[in-house]
Amino acid sequence: MPGEKTKNFRTLFISDIHLGSKPAKAEFLIDFLRYHEAETIYLVGDIVDGWRLRRSWHWPQSHNDVVQKLLRQARKGTKITYIAGNHDEFLRNFQGTHFGGIVVADRAIHESADGRRFLVIHGDQFDSIVHNVRWLAYLGDKAYDFAIVVNRIVARFRRLFGMPYWSFSSWAKIKVKQAVNFISHFQDIVAEEARRSHVDGVICGHIHHAAIEKIDGIDYINTGDWVESCTAVVEHFDGTMEILSWAQVLENPVAVTPDGRFVPVILDSAAAKAA
Repeated sequence: MPGEKTKNFRTLFISDIHLGSKPAKAEFLIDFLRYHEAETIYLVGDIVDGWRLRRSWHWPQSHNDVVQKLLRQARKGTKITYIAGNHDEFLRNFQGTHFGGIVVADRAIHESADGRRFLVIHGDQFDSIVHNVRWLAYLGDKAYDFAIVVNRIVARFRRLFGMPYWSFSSWAKIKVKQAVNFISHFQDIVAEEARRSHVDGVICGHIHHAAIEKIDGIDYINTGDWVESCTAVVEHFDGTMEILSWAQVLENPVAVTPDGRFVPVILDSAAAKAA
């Protein structure tokens, strides 16, 4: 997208980056942040993956670049709130603390330009498995890791044959009945929490399933993730909320770095048509 102007929004909501884990698509997030800026940014949990970092240290330069990019935006005047999630739950001990201009919180209330009030929360608080059966949550995390490995293998084969990016793990999650039921149940519970909080809607993450829906009069918004779908939610200056997907980056030609990673070669629209 060289040559394109940076798009500006009133608010940007990003969650589930999972920095510190191998599946995190940090390079794509850096590209996204290069062309999308906002007056306010909410980091809606699981930005850093403490679970995986405890098992084995993984922190490449691209993950550090994401942190530095956000810190630079904070220094330039962007208001950034970091909502802690379950993978970075250690930050819940630092609520109200400022790190380089980024304030840490467990939840926040956001008022949109059109006057709606949103509860901003990661959402793990309403996941009974995470809170009541910790060993099962960790087992599920391992299974998710396996699905991501399969995802990478499938993506490489599709890339070799010139096919667009397709997420096996996202497809499997939607096709498995129990997963569909879990997503629906999660959405209903989070929407009910918004109603109890006397707000108009809720913006959350946690389940890696981007959505904007109306649930019994409550605006339910999920930001998705930066492991599979590469999605974020933006608020326009009129208060309209929209899901932006950066997955099309994965459909562009890729280059192989010296350490064997596949990274996107971002083309402008004219070049893309000629390719």
